[in-house]
Amino acid sequence: MFLLRLLFKNAFRHRLRTVLTMVGLVVAICAFGLLRTIIDAWYAGVEGTSSTRLITRNSISLTFPLPLSYADRLRSVEGVTGVSWSNWFGGVYITERNFFPQFAVDAPSYLALYPEYVLKDDEKKAFLLDRQGVIVGRKLADTYGWKVGDQIALRGTIYPGTWVFNLRGIWDGVDAKTDESQLLMHWQYLSETARKRLGRSMVDYVGVYVVRIDQPDNAPVVSERIDTLFKNSLGETLTETEKAFQLGFVSMSETILVAISAVSLVIVVIIMAVMANTMSMTARERLSEYATLKALGFPPGFIVKLLFGESLVIALLGGGLGMALTLPIAAAFAKSVGTLFPVFLVSDLTMALQLAASVVVGLVAAAWPAWKMSRISIVNGLRHVA
Repeated sequence: MFLLRLLFKNAFRHRLRTVLTMVGLVVAICAFGLLRTIIDAWYAGVEGTSSTRLITRNSISLTFPLPLSYADRLRSVEGVTGVSWSNWFGGVYITERNFFPQFAVDAPSYLALYPEYVLKDDEKKAFLLDRQGVIVGRKLADTYGWKVGDQIALRGTIYPGTWVFNLRGIWDGVDAKTDESQLLMHWQYLSETARKRLGRSMVDYVGVYVVRIDQPDNAPVVSERIDTLFKNSLGETLTETEKAFQLGFVSMSETILVAISAVSLVIVVIIMAVMANTMSMTARERLSEYATLKALGFPPGFIVKLLFGESLVIALLGGGLGMALTLPIAAAFAKSVGTLFPVFLVSDLTMALQLAASVVVGLVAAAWPAWKMSRISIVNGLRHVA
């Protein structure tokens, strides 16, 4: 207890310098945590995937559709227990800035494959009965203030014209990793309306198939069976796990993610240098005090403890404040970006990394001054006494 009080008194002997160093630590640790959370948010779609779902798409590109007739053939594949499909709609809500995923799906089979979308029974029934109905995730509804019964008008891009939908339900995710920023509409309604308005037919084609399998371990075998089934056809397929499918999108931004990760580490290194400078100044100013302690019989190890302890006190106080501020700042950031990041939460791992970074900064910053002060001679140290 005596040593702890001594460390706190030493740490705040020069209050302005200590406070400024702590402010730098708060900013650095908070920025480090926020950048790590952005990286986690980029991978959130991957973490929220199911190991029992496969995605079957055209082997050439996602922009090429697949025949609707594939559905029955997929159901006949050994190991497949459920099949549904979806199409990207690509509508604009008021302005292009209001981006969020919109999918036209075969509602009954699609919802059966996504039990993580928790929807009230009456809302689910209303959605299934209303061909013009849509359902949305809770985060999306909160972002735009939508309520059940509202009408949502979307300006089509892929399918031109104004499309008006009835909001029939709002789902909640089964856990924090579930995407609540999507809008789901009826594929049959989109198909038939597009044919009437544009003379284009979606009746015979879909974007991708979602396939449920009996066992996660069977994913490679079932994927191969599916792709072999449609080999040498006009629409050859590429089947992969839902996780691999999502990682394909993440990989497009890999350079950005590497840059963000590098910046987060650079921030920690910079504040480490600032902290090391603070501890070096502290050691030089107390040269005579350390020499006096050695003259009184205190071992070099005691001086090392003083410097490391003082450095850790400053680092942990600043780091702790930075960790505490990360949570409200992350919440405000998530609100400001809307549905850009479907899941934006500060993970336990990020908090642990922030704590570890604070400890490393404190230890590294005190290493050189502690080593140097432990080797100082009593005579040379006492020469600095005023």
